[in-house]
Amino acid sequence: MAVAASPTRLNAPVALPGLGRALVQAGMLDQQAAEAIFQRAEDQRTSFIAELTGSGALSAYELAHKVSEAFSTPLIDLDAAAPQKLPKDLLDAKVCAELGVLVLSKRGNRLMVATADPSDQTAAERIKFASGLQVDWVIAEYDKLSRWVDMLAKSTAEVLDFMVGDDVLLDEFAADGLSDGPTSNSEVDDAPVVKFLQKMLVDAIGMRASDLHFEPFEHQYRVRFRIDGELREVANPPVAIKDKLASRIKVISKLDISEKRIPQDGRMKMNFGKDRAVDFRVSTLPTLFGEKIVIRILDSNSAKLGIDALGYEPEEKERLLKAIARPYGMVLVTGPTGSGKTVSLYTCLNLLNKPGVNIATAEDPSEINMPGINQVNVNEKAGLTFAAALKSF
Repeated sequence: MAVAASPTRLNAPVALPGLGRALVQAGMLDQQAAEAIFQRAEDQRTSFIAELTGSGALSAYELAHKVSEAFSTPLIDLDAAAPQKLPKDLLDAKVCAELGVLVLSKRGNRLMVATADPSDQTAAERIKFASGLQVDWVIAEYDKLSRWVDMLAKSTAEVLDFMVGDDVLLDEFAADGLSDGPTSNSEVDDAPVVKFLQKMLVDAIGMRASDLHFEPFEHQYRVRFRIDGELREVANPPVAIKDKLASRIKVISKLDISEKRIPQDGRMKMNFGKDRAVDFRVSTLPTLFGEKIVIRILDSNSAKLGIDALGYEPEEKERLLKAIARPYGMVLVTGPTGSGKTVSLYTCLNLLNKPGVNIATAEDPSEINMPGINQVNVNEKAGLTFAAALKSF
């Protein structure tokens, strides 16, 4: 039986992709080498450009410069780009990952997009369809572009998990703030946000910070701790978590989640094992790009340090002790945030707190709970002002 031999794959004509044809026409790659690279890419189910740079035929740097020349297209070095300044909502991250492109900016009805292969008309059409905008290509080195695309394609949860790590100690919030179990499916889904918030609180207490500032901006989200009166930047979580983080803090602090137009104040408590609990005062403030949240750490242990731990000079300490021992008068405690005003006042109250003494305080708000002292929270709306409280005293 005679069998007709079919042409082998080696002798079959190879339809090179646009980039391959352009490199051959420009004399940057010979036809046989281009066909061999394309065939290997087909066999290994990778892209022509990935096989080209991976095989060593051309480095990513050389390829970017040669493609920029051949297509008369501008070239960009992505090492000089800032992640926080890239537009986030112009093209879906999954589309960018699938096409291997990076959106750089928008001007009018045109989108500036970084690519390693400007001959890819299919990618251009998909971007145009998805965004409704015309595409202007900018050439980027393939290896750098791939790293950027992979990084931006990661979910917020993955980024937060990377920032938090695996060794974070998860402590429970007290029952007066939030119940032990998750209250909704969304809370379960936002576990990375919960983990991130708890890590920030644990870190702040460990670093002896007085406040935590969560600040949303147009292209970044910043977390700062106030340590020794000075604000220090400690983290830049993804901007996408700002609303979820604000909602989480509001739930724990018993604030209105739906109200984002006016400032709100609340409290929450965090248990550290069985022997220690730390209170936090929470203040929210609507800003141009979301709600800024400041959390003040109210550690009752600091009020029990004793007068010797506050750092007063011997002469100042003696004058203060004499002043608070008088039967009447006034002691003014002033200073900038984090200078120790609250701890000084509560330490003095702790020294005076004896069974035979009646002590009442009017506070706005009450920061540290002290057994044996009648603490009154001022409530202007209800008519409980400082003057009304003092009159009642």
